Amino acid sequence: MSVETVARRYATALADVVTKNGDTGGIQAELKEWETMMLSSTDLLEVFNNPSIHQENKEKVLGNLIERAKPSKTTANFLRVLVRNGRLTDIGEINQKFASVLEERSGGVSAQITSARPLSESQKIEIQTNLEKMTGKRITPIFATDETIIGGVVTRIGSTVYDGSVKTQLEELKQQMIGN
Repeated sequence: MSVETVARRYATALADVVTKNGDTGGIQAELKEWETMMLSSTDLLEVFNNPSIHQENKEKVLGNLIERAKPSKTTANFLRVLVRNGRLTDIGEINQKFASVLEERSGGVSAQITSARPLSESQKIEIQTNLEKMTGKRITPIFATDETIIGGVVTRIGSTVYDGSVKTQLEELKQQMIGN
């Protein structure tokens, strides 16, 4: 099973819990701190990734970290579930999916919008407005630049990609010319 699929399952389960108790922002912030801590420490990653370290030792290490950091009960329980199932090192992917699930449930969706050059504010607003009309959802845009696309815009919403780049259009034209 792919990490993305696993991350979505954990994220959805956590979203179900935090939606009931109403502390989505707090849990999200705590998990982001844990992600930062985990990814910044090669020693922690080694401990939790190493299959030769006994499970109870991993749980003790996590218990000590929880005791020091004092996260909420929900976050602590979630971290214990992750370590018990060998998924604590996937916390980065799980956090991304968690944010996506919460956004979806609130009627929104994030869109990765890549252009060859930085866009003006009016262009950004126009693109966001068009995407909201097209999807029927509130869009949270994430803008990036990539000179290799030559011109145009590539937009990713979830697993759907809308490719209006000049690079892709040139590739398609090339394939049509070769095919004929």
